[in-house]
Amino acid sequence: METTGARRSLVWLLPTWGVTRLLLLLFVFKVYVFPGPDVTSDVSVIYQGWFDVLRTGTFPLDDVTWQYPPAAALAILSPGLLSFLDYASAFFVLAFLADLVALSLLLYAARRPDRRLHGAWVWVVGVPLLGPTVYARYDVMVTAVAVAALLAGARHPRLMGAVAGFGAMLKVWPALLLLGVRRRGAWTSAVATVAALAAMFALAMPGAFAFLTFQRDRGTEVESLGALVFHVARHHGWDGQVLLNYGSVEFLGPWVNVVSTAALALTGMTFGWLLLWRLMATRFEAHTAADAAFVAVLMFTVTSRVISPQYLVWLVGVAAVCLCFRASRMGVPAGLVLVACFMTVLEFPVWFGDVVTSTPLGITLMVVRNGLLVLAAAVAARRLWRSTVPKPAPAELPDQTARTKETSASS
Repeated sequence: METTGARRSLVWLLPTWGVTRLLLLLFVFKVYVFPGPDVTSDVSVIYQGWFDVLRTGTFPLDDVTWQYPPAAALAILSPGLLSFLDYASAFFVLAFLADLVALSLLLYAARRPDRRLHGAWVWVVGVPLLGPTVYARYDVMVTAVAVAALLAGARHPRLMGAVAGFGAMLKVWPALLLLGVRRRGAWTSAVATVAALAAMFALAMPGAFAFLTFQRDRGTEVESLGALVFHVARHHGWDGQVLLNYGSVEFLGPWVNVVSTAALALTGMTFGWLLLWRLMATRFEAHTAADAAFVAVLMFTVTSRVISPQYLVWLVGVAAVCLCFRASRMGVPAGLVLVACFMTVLEFPVWFGDVVTSTPLGITLMVVRNGLLVLAAAVAARRLWRSTVPKPAPAELPDQTARTKETSASS
């Protein structure tokens, strides 16, 4: 970062972060009203309701919308640390601080010779593209933990494992960060962290793992890839419904279970591909763990029954870590994710009513957003494979082999 170009980039980066984050705060504090439905109600109603239950020493056992690992309780309870603020205001401030922590980590990482500021720029630009939803969900806190884990991986694998394990107990998906890690210490540390946290919560608070049974009857969320089937089918006589179910707006009715099962099958195929890659890959460099994590999170997001807007925060964070490395080949997929972020804020919250009612505008937004994510996943997976899996040696043709032997014999 001691080059003139990097210093100039930093001069633009910090004010851009400041201005965009000020706008996000103005929106969540309702100084200005962002178009569409109020995205902050999840904090003031749902999160605060969970907070009131959690601080009594138990998990929300009767609330099927609680679908998170036990350490998520720490994120929901954290606004209590700022007792001089009301719950929602404290949560927004903590979300802002998590954003700042992620940026600080990316800037610190950019100081090394093999790194660059591109990753910090991805974070600075990508987060505000999602609108105020970023500060109204605890996913930005989880993403900051994931960024810390990935950046620690190259030099401190055990620390990475512990942080990734903690992240997995916050919202499961950070477990994918370990996919491209070869050092056994990272895996051992992650397992130990998960086991310790699981035991602690199981002993301290009733219902720590009740969330495991709360997703069996979910439908297909209206923003998911599989939902495109029903968006189109509604215009051809499909008689299902769109209802708020298990905390998200979902399609319910005929054939939904088939599409949901197909989504699970695609997720299974994704896992199979990632396992095959892990067995075949032989070239691991400093950036490989971040690239592999980006591919894994992308693929599992695309094939999920739910693609909520805040899921894009995960992708922005992991993509930012990838682009910290000069040698990473994830530039194009990261760019596609940034465009998908912009399309996401258009479909939620700006024109979410059109998405829910499956208007031509709503369908178009979903086709474009999900199409961008599918394309990003395909390009990223291809680049990861080609950069880590050696090509098979070409087999010699029989006549070429015979000529080679004849030449050797004559000489």
